[in-house]
Parts: sequence; structure tokens; C-alpha cells
Amino acid sequence: MVRLNWLLLALVMGSAFYLVHTQYESRRLYTQLDRAQTQARRLEADHEQLVVHKRAQATSARIQSIAMTKLEMRAANPAITFYVGEAVGAPVQMPALERAP
Repeated sequence: MVRLNWLLLALVMGSAFYLVHTQYESRRLYTQLDRAQTQARRLEADHEQLVVHKRAQATSARIQSIAMTKLEMRAANPAITFYVGEAVGAPVQMPALERAP
């Protein structure tokens, strides 16, 4: 009878240790899940902010402003349009454009 009691005591202690271990793992995994969800929300907010910033950078008025200031481009009009005819074997000479100061 004493052997049976010792065996049952060992089984109860083993199951108690296993229960404590599984509760610890459960808490650890829940904490990891919560951190991952928090990071996912933060990344989603960053993504939305970047999309808004991208849209602001790609507006046509901003692109036109950069093209005119930094690239020194100007709108096409008939006064500065060059029509090039097809000449067989002759190199095409383009007149030099005057840059505005």
C-alpha cells in the first residue's frame, strides 16, 4: 500500500509540475501574441501614413512645380515647337534653345 501511495504522490507531483509549466507557456505565448498584434497595428498605421505621404508627393501641381524649377522644363506651345521632316541620309540639326535667366 505504501508503494501505491508513493506512486500516486509522484504522479500528482508530476501532473502539478506539468500544469504549472503549461500555464507558464500559455502566458508567454499570449504575451508574444499581444506584442505581435501591437506591432502589426503600428506597422499598419505607418503604412497608411506612407500611402498618404506618397499621394501628397505625387500630386500633379507638385510634379509640375519640380519640373519647371529643378529640371527647367516648360510647357509646350507652338512658338517653341520644332517640326522635323524625314530626310533620308541627312543628319537632323536642332536649333539651340535659349534658356531664360
